[in-house]
Amino acid sequence: MGALLAINPIAFSIGPLAVHWYGLILGLGAVIGMLIAMREGKRFGLPQELFMDILLFGVPSAIICARIYYVAFQWDQYKDNPLKVFAIWEGGIAIYGALIGAVICAVIYTRIKGYSFWRIADLCAPGLLAGQLIGRWGNFVNQEAYGGEVSESFLRDTLHLPNFIVNQMNIEGVFHHPTFLYESLWNVVGILLIFVIRRRKFVRAGEIFIGYFIWYAIGRFFIEALRTDSLAFQGPNWLASLIHGMWTPMTWFGFEEGYLDAAYGNVRISQLVAILFFVIAIALIIIRRKNGQANIRYSDPIVSSKLSTALPAVDETHRVEGAAPSAGNDKKPSGDDPLRKE
Repeated sequence: MGALLAINPIAFSIGPLAVHWYGLILGLGAVIGMLIAMREGKRFGLPQELFMDILLFGVPSAIICARIYYVAFQWDQYKDNPLKVFAIWEGGIAIYGALIGAVICAVIYTRIKGYSFWRIADLCAPGLLAGQLIGRWGNFVNQEAYGGEVSESFLRDTLHLPNFIVNQMNIEGVFHHPTFLYESLWNVVGILLIFVIRRRKFVRAGEIFIGYFIWYAIGRFFIEALRTDSLAFQGPNWLASLIHGMWTPMTWFGFEEGYLDAAYGNVRISQLVAILFFVIAIALIIIRRKNGQANIRYSDPIVSSKLSTALPAVDETHRVEGAAPSAGNDKKPSGDDPLRKE
């Protein structure tokens, strides 16, 4: 972190307790993500408490796994002072670890409640992107997770960024790539794409969530190489060359890779994980379609095996055909398609 900050990282203090902008921004991202998921769930008649509980249990799980992921690859910094592992306020969490923790928690919770994990995960996908794009501004305030050196004119004249961003990217007299901003904008586009394609007939249950991983992996792969603080390891030269070659198109737009100490490693872990996520996600879509696991559409009603009646899918303008009638109503549901159960 730079010696001089254009923005004070402490929002306010309550006695000896300092409340940091970083924590407030992460909290805001989590709440906004939950509200988006609740709005999506409302279209399907799902109880709002479902998403509140997922947030309540998912956030601690995500933070714990994010810390474990980071410490595992930075163990040399903690092995002589293990208590530092718990000093999370000093920084050191990894988004991939957070995703793993959140998914594990969601799988367990949805199974307990009798819902299909894939159906609920689909509804949470745009909220995840929203939470991440907001959370990245916490990195901005802390002057961390930035990219390699750039000229001031690149930020002002080429990217046309406002003064408050340019000034905050001046770290100890050197300007850097605002990688937080690149990832935020990438996530905004991802949210818009989800809102456009989610109601298309070709979209099957689970594919919005899987698509989220594909989209995020692509953006993270190219943005990660701009950073100077990447977790890395010493891998085979062919792997380092392959990843570098895949990233080369970024140079066509005037970007250069951020500095990575050769003694520290030659393969950025987040880039490798992004490639693995992308390949696994594509394979998962193909496999699920071939073995019949993707027969249910995104727009089909969502049913809990723990409930005696189905919760109908509700659009903003009309009810989805095939929805079950409400209790006490003898009127038959409209449409010819029977209610699809999971």
